[in-house]
Amino acid sequence: MTDTPQTKDTPDTGPTVTVTGPGEGETIVLGTTRMRVLEDGTATGQRLGVTESVLAPHTPGPPQHRHARHDEGFYVVSGSVRFTVGRQHHDVPAGAFVTVPPGAPHTFANVTDEPAVLLSTFTPPLYVQYFRDLQDAAADGRGLTPEEHLRTMSRYATEPATDVAP
Repeated sequence: MTDTPQTKDTPDTGPTVTVTGPGEGETIVLGTTRMRVLEDGTATGQRLGVTESVLAPHTPGPPQHRHARHDEGFYVVSGSVRFTVGRQHHDVPAGAFVTVPPGAPHTFANVTDEPAVLLSTFTPPLYVQYFRDLQDAAADGRGLTPEEHLRTMSRYATEPATDVAP
């Protein structure tokens, strides 16, 4: 097992295709969430990042926030994930996709008794490094407090959505 996606050369020596197989990719652990980085922007010219996240039962999400410079997409692979947008809650089942454009307030959590799996996209892939930074903060003993989330978010064109948070 390797942490690095495998590359496949095309016959015409065009762009390189990467394959991240099952069990491959960088692993990031954030409390009760285990994330696997499938694409960190390296193979896409920093246009796209993709992660797979497993949220344990009753996993709280980050503080509600807005991104200024990137879109996010969330595909619920299994389980159910509660997305909060402003004051509205949406319990999103497996098979559904959530798109979050820049400026939209949002957060998510697993409020159920079962694990949930999310496939997330980031365009551009700014937020992959955010998750790495949070893992480093936890390793340094700062913990994954709401304050640490907000401090780290501020480095990635993201601000708290305190005006709409319930």
